[in-house]
Amino acid sequence: MELRHLEYFLAVADNRSFTEAAKKLHVVQSGVSATIKALERELGAELFVRGSAGVELTPAGEELRPRARETLDAARAAKDAVNATRGSVRGTVTVGILTSISVIDMPAVLAELHTRHPGVTVRLRAASAGSAGLARQLRDGDLDVAFLVFTGPPPADLNARLVAAVPLLLVVPADHPLAQRDSVPLAELEGMSFVDSPPGYGTRTVIDNAFTAAGVERTVVVEVADLGTAATYIRNGLGIGFLSWTILDEIDDFGLATLRVSDYDLEWRLFVTTSAARSTSAATRAVLALIEEIAAR
Repeated sequence: MELRHLEYFLAVADNRSFTEAAKKLHVVQSGVSATIKALERELGAELFVRGSAGVELTPAGEELRPRARETLDAARAAKDAVNATRGSVRGTVTVGILTSISVIDMPAVLAELHTRHPGVTVRLRAASAGSAGLARQLRDGDLDVAFLVFTGPPPADLNARLVAAVPLLLVVPADHPLAQRDSVPLAELEGMSFVDSPPGYGTRTVIDNAFTAAGVERTVVVEVADLGTAATYIRNGLGIGFLSWTILDEIDDFGLATLRVSDYDLEWRLFVTTSAARSTSAATRAVLALIEEIAAR
């Protein structure tokens, strides 16, 4: 058994597909299939149930999965230890990021990282399903680090460090009846149309929870994955919405007005997170340290 066998096994297990695993590994699919068959012969057990809809792990595959990841993590730690004797940090770190989040200056993080640790490569992966999607990828091992928004205490299986807590402001068109107000209670917003991110996104969860707690019905008529574009929909009268100053500072707010919600503290809290079940590499620790340093500025 070689480390390559375990790497290919995890790629198929995580993607539930030989085709997707081959794309991720940058090899031909036949190579992935041959490697998995060799591993199954070595172990004397089938690891996947193959079907027209994809592949599923067998009980043997489920048992192997966490141990394969532990083995690859241990091999990576061994490389880190050898590199440390030469005073160098090397490796690749995959970071999951949220769209329209500029409170953390990632270009500055990457530039400083390249200066201090030129042997570290960072791959940024944008969220396809908000914080919920990134958390799933982090738990599955597809990400080393993820920026997530939590509305309550972070889950116990994730190591999370708060890097920003940002209030949300109600944004309305300049000719809206609320435009001249400084604040408004949630109850007055019942029956109005909203522009918001899809379910599963951190900001959406914060707002949905507040309306549920207040017993106020809310109708989202436009869902946009990139909240940076929400202001355009609001400006054109399709609905009102909640945005943070980090987004408002980056857009032309002509034709918009902002006000506070008077009876609820609406804020999203951004955390930088890693899996508590996996050890972090030296490269990952270097990235985390720089994120915290630049966030503190």
